[in-house]
Amino acid sequence: MRPERSITSQILGLIQADAMPAGSHLPAQSFADRLRVSRSPVNEALSFLAEKGILQRQPNRGYFLVEPIESGDAVARELGLVEADTVTEVYFRIADDRLRGALPDEFTEVLLKQRYGLTPAQLNAVLSRITNEGWVEKKPGYGWQFSTMLTTADSLLQSYRLRLALEPAALLEPGYHLPAHVIARCRAAEKHLLEGGIETDTADQLHDRGVRFHEALVEGSGNPFFIDTIRRVNRVRRLLSYRSMQDRSRYKEHCRQHLHLLDLIERGRNDDAAKAMTEHLTSTLRNFKKISGILKS
Repeated sequence: MRPERSITSQILGLIQADAMPAGSHLPAQSFADRLRVSRSPVNEALSFLAEKGILQRQPNRGYFLVEPIESGDAVARELGLVEADTVTEVYFRIADDRLRGALPDEFTEVLLKQRYGLTPAQLNAVLSRITNEGWVEKKPGYGWQFSTMLTTADSLLQSYRLRLALEPAALLEPGYHLPAHVIARCRAAEKHLLEGGIETDTADQLHDRGVRFHEALVEGSGNPFFIDTIRRVNRVRRLLSYRSMQDRSRYKEHCRQHLHLLDLIERGRNDDAAKAMTEHLTSTLRNFKKISGILKS
């Protein structure tokens, strides 16, 4: 059975964004958690990639990467996963139309299907992705409605204020521990961006890289309340985060700040890391006037 195309393409994108070396283990549950889907479509995608020689399946051990992936998009095209491009394109059109106020608070599937020229399968894929990200929900009985959260520049500002209160505190939690392999993965992702990924990665990949970095650091706290909160706010701020990526000039500095945070945590200097995290998030707030201009339609 052919896997769901967008899931397979997203997995390829995550492998690229994490700069995974050959031989890396690809646990299905980890990808399911990151993509916020069940394990079933992830297992189908991994099995498909193994059939195509991208992965190797080892009995009782799972799937392993055969060779590093330099371009997930290129591999997706080679494997005939082009429909995912259509789904992604329409996803961004819906997001942009919503931010511009061109879509109503409530809508029907027929409206989306006709407005964006979608097949039933594409419609289901787009709605599934939007629902998983938390900015739309099904109404009781009939129809859909958009979430009222994070559709204005002020909303994005408020989300950063929440993160400013939460993320430095997470680094100071008793027993804080960030495993060495997580530090290595995060560091490789930042170096990938500095070596050209800032210009070539998609908005999806840039957003997910930032989300994975900050969620990984909060997860090191071991505090489930911190972890759940940061995941929730990251899920619903995705819309405005995409719009802000129209200006990528600040990303090199973000990468350098991320690498500095990793160095401090690796050396056990969590007090300094908390201060650096405060400065890192505050710098975004200082530049907020510039970002909020980008967010305006």
